[in-house]
Amino acid sequence: MQNFRQNPARFFRYCSLLFLAGLFAGLQACSFSDSSKSISDSSSSVFSSPSSSSESDKAYKNEVADYTAAYLKSSSDVANYNAFLKGIGDIAAEKGISHWEDNQATYEGIGRGLQKAKVTGITFETYKKNFAGSNAEKMQYIQEGYDD
Repeated sequence: MQNFRQNPARFFRYCSLLFLAGLFAGLQACSFSDSSKSISDSSSSVFSSPSSSSESDKAYKNEVADYTAAYLKSSSDVANYNAFLKGIGDIAAEKGISHWEDNQATYEGIGRGLQKAKVTGITFETYKKNFAGSNAEKMQYIQEGYDD
């Protein structure tokens, strides 16, 4: 203590170091807490009931359908498929869905949206082919969503 009385700057540095060490320890505890919560959330989502999963799929499909219908009603005769798909990607990201391009619910939602927009005939077939990137499986999912 004698050294600190003779040199207040040294005392200030010592206190600052103690404060920073405490702050760092506190931040690490928060980080650990956040990490364990994240792990807990992840494991609970993996083991969630099928009904909650299907409910979230249904909500996602409905949002994609609404977006598709609104997009088609508001766009010009020449659809910008890249802009449309970016919008779908934004919805999927908002819902926490990764790999939406390979998600069956995405294309079923698009099919529902085409139905809501009352798209029929060759126009429907053209949209179906273009939105699915000519992928037969994705085109089938769009058809199923349309017929649903």
